[in-house]
Amino acid sequence: MYSLIRPLLFRLSAETAHNFSLKSLDLAHRLGLTAVLSAKPESCPVEVMGIRFPNPVGLAAGLDKNARHIDALAALGFGFIEVGTVTPRAQPGNPLPRLFRLPAAQAIINRMGFNNDGVDALVNAVKASRYDGVLGINIGKNKDTPAEQAVDDYLYCLRKVYPLASYVTVNLSSPNTPGLRDLQFGEPLRELLKALKSAQAELAAEHGRYVPIAVKIAPDMAEGDVRDVAKAFVEAGIDAVIATNTTIARERVAGLPHGDEAGGLSGAPVREASTAVVRILSDELAGRLPIIGVGGISDDASAAEKVAAGASLLQVYTGFIYRGPALIRDAVSGAKRAITRA
Repeated sequence: MYSLIRPLLFRLSAETAHNFSLKSLDLAHRLGLTAVLSAKPESCPVEVMGIRFPNPVGLAAGLDKNARHIDALAALGFGFIEVGTVTPRAQPGNPLPRLFRLPAAQAIINRMGFNNDGVDALVNAVKASRYDGVLGINIGKNKDTPAEQAVDDYLYCLRKVYPLASYVTVNLSSPNTPGLRDLQFGEPLRELLKALKSAQAELAAEHGRYVPIAVKIAPDMAEGDVRDVAKAFVEAGIDAVIATNTTIARERVAGLPHGDEAGGLSGAPVREASTAVVRILSDELAGRLPIIGVGGISDDASAAEKVAAGASLLQVYTGFIYRGPALIRDAVSGAKRAITRA
């Protein structure tokens, strides 16, 4: 079904198609037609971060920034859904156009800039949904918040979303918010992690439940930096690492239409870099905390590759745009095969 619809969607601008697709999916869900769009993936339950997932393939943050489409997306067979990135205050993001398809490379470049309706709107949307599965909520800082005050933005969002989240992801790696990636290194990283863990402990006591914290990192770090970040996560007691976000590298799309657009590149061109980071993390962490692999997953083989490299869970985004719901089934199949072999 999706293979028939996609050519029509790709005639629209990328952002227009994105919004239209989500609204259409909501309509299909309300009409009970979701089963027509997707085949249920095979059972593959896993337990990660103390949470039981019906299967290890989830939706990455960014597709449903404001948590308005959780029910319809979950009905496609995802093992978990991650919404956001959300910031304390609503912000419009970067000027249009800011989302570009590169079909020849099965890739997307985006410079959305954390466009969202603010954390209060997201909280209300989550409360209005009927979804009772595993929900990750991805938090960030506002563009106009100075770097030295970034901790305050993350703590504000953490406190708001904590009662509703299965886990919370801290986004330090988007290339589209100036200075954000600097928080991945050295003392700024350690201070942020310390503050987050302190707030997590307070919130766990207040709400009577422990909500794990994951941190999402970039694929553009040197190996030594990846290892240093992994050590910092272990020392701080972070619950998981998500590897990786989009890349600023352009070698794989050089010469293609839109290949020189500013922003983060995702999809097939980031597959190898992302998997390499997963392997380094797996070697450094040695099972001390789980890895969620994301980047270039487009079929069963690329899903199996991430699991073999050390990922316990997977997330898809760009591959889902190009493949549609069939990717969920294929990725679960590939992940299950790799888990069985491990």
